[in-house]
Amino acid sequence: MARILVVDDETNIRRVVREYAEFEGHEVFEAVDGMDAVEMVKNNNYDVIVMDVMMPKLDGFSTCKEIRKYKTIPVIMLSARGEEYDKLFGFELGIDDYVVKPFSPKELMARIKVALKRNASKPNDVPEKLTFEGLDIDLAGREVYVDGTKASMTPKEYDLLFFLVKNKNLALTRDRLLEEVWGYDFFGDDRTVDTHIKMLRNSLGPYRKFIVTLRGMGYKFEYNEN
Repeated sequence: MARILVVDDETNIRRVVREYAEFEGHEVFEAVDGMDAVEMVKNNNYDVIVMDVMMPKLDGFSTCKEIRKYKTIPVIMLSARGEEYDKLFGFELGIDDYVVKPFSPKELMARIKVALKRNASKPNDVPEKLTFEGLDIDLAGREVYVDGTKASMTPKEYDLLFFLVKNKNLALTRDRLLEEVWGYDFFGDDRTVDTHIKMLRNSLGPYRKFIVTLRGMGYKFEYNEN
């Protein structure tokens, strides 16, 4: 059973999420705006947060930034806006998923399940430290350095890079990346992978060259030692 915080100013949305989540055995808590959510997170522990973007007092993106100052909790953002810019902005803040309204409650439950599973199984026993020219990757410490400077990356960027590196020189389809990095294949969208690859390349600077696009297929981390 998980403790789920639902943050939305729409009563009906909160009711629907509560009904489906409680049916699956989860404990649900509600907040009507971002300011309430921040206070609740300060004083309580939650396993995942489902939060609307457009809310009074404090919008979802600003709320996510405030919450990150206190705790690292998986966040699934809900929004009536499906533009790539909004999704990209959310992922840069470190959200785990982005669901466009109107949404299928069953799909949302599946995404919550994935977020919970991934958060519970983050690798912490991998000792490898890898170097590719000026790119240093600490898999166990989840740190990346570009020419000696620590890169600031979102959790999903780390997950994506680490999976690519662990499968160095192997061709990986978008579906495979969705399944392994996000934990699902049916609910995934190819654009989710492409958006995160774009973000990751920006974070890697000159070493973006190692992430090669395989036209019509996917990507691979390409590095050949001389």
